[in-house]
Amino acid sequence: MPLPRLLRNTLITALVIAAFVISYRVTEADFPRLFRDLPKGRELLTAFLTPDVFTRDLETRTVSIVFPVPCGSASVEEVFPAEGPRLVPSVNCAAPLEKFTLQGFDLQPNSEVVIRWRLPDERTMTAIRTQTDANGYFSQEVQARPIQASVNGVASRLEVDTLTPVGGLKPSQALKDVLDNMFVTIFMALLSTTLATLIAAPLSFLAASNITRKGCFGTGVYYLFRSFFNLMRSYDPLVMATVFGFWLSFGPFPGFLALTVVTIASLGKLFSEAVENIDPGPVEALQATGAPPLHTVRYAVVPQIVPDFVSYIIYHWDINVRISTIIGFVGGGGIGYYLNLSINDFKWNQAGTAIWAIVIVVWAMDFLSAEVRKRLT
Repeated sequence: MPLPRLLRNTLITALVIAAFVISYRVTEADFPRLFRDLPKGRELLTAFLTPDVFTRDLETRTVSIVFPVPCGSASVEEVFPAEGPRLVPSVNCAAPLEKFTLQGFDLQPNSEVVIRWRLPDERTMTAIRTQTDANGYFSQEVQARPIQASVNGVASRLEVDTLTPVGGLKPSQALKDVLDNMFVTIFMALLSTTLATLIAAPLSFLAASNITRKGCFGTGVYYLFRSFFNLMRSYDPLVMATVFGFWLSFGPFPGFLALTVVTIASLGKLFSEAVENIDPGPVEALQATGAPPLHTVRYAVVPQIVPDFVSYIIYHWDINVRISTIIGFVGGGGIGYYLNLSINDFKWNQAGTAIWAIVIVVWAMDFLSAEVRKRLT
């Protein structure tokens, strides 16, 4: 191998290795951490894998005791019932932030338990959630909150709600909300794709070199619309959604407009390239007969591009369903907005329901678009 070529290949290899090393450093990659921190993500992954799809009605039963915080702020119950549903704390009162053990006896078996504080002014503050066993028993460590002292001799109380499922399974509220928002996403993508097609299709002929790029005026028109498509494609849908969101307030309409603008540019470029790749034979034949430009486009160009146009439209509808999910994170409405709210509220099971709905719809759209494209080719 000649020396200059060897030096060039060595330099290129060194630059590639340096690029990967820099990339590894700037991304602060730490792959062993994935396994070290796996316990932290276990609850999250479990919630995503168990979406909130079906539910049952809950029967709620409440048991409470007086529990002053701090001690001395009100009288306490020194004698607790010996039988029946009851709560037994390890201490009768506590100082703020002091920890104690709360036990429950003879409650509803195998039920979710919500432990909360009932403040003297009747406000409530949830402390912790746990579960009763088959005998209706639970034991949980609780930390006394620095809550309001007694008001007119009324002390704070510890309340325990037992939530027992009753009746048969039925669709959960999360599933209903996800379906409603998923329909918004699908039809937002459909409407934006349709409007973008109506605008991009005629403009694409002006950006096709074999149709427009003839003479000074035609060349100027060609570069103008080609530059327009390239410029609009450079803006990310999230940026456009944010702009329209601040302009028109957040919701499905700004998301629809953002998708439309981006889709016009993308389809316009794809359409123009499809026009440029047609067989020039029919065009030249019609031009030789003296047919006007509109007739040439109508009878020589359109029949060749219809299959490609339809394929691109369906494929972009599929793409827009996915993009509209991300747009929802910046207030663009639809399933993405619901997913964002669920994550912000730490409702992981509801977020899992939304994620699985997105997966199913994207899979179905991909299958549909592939079948349609296959039939058109």
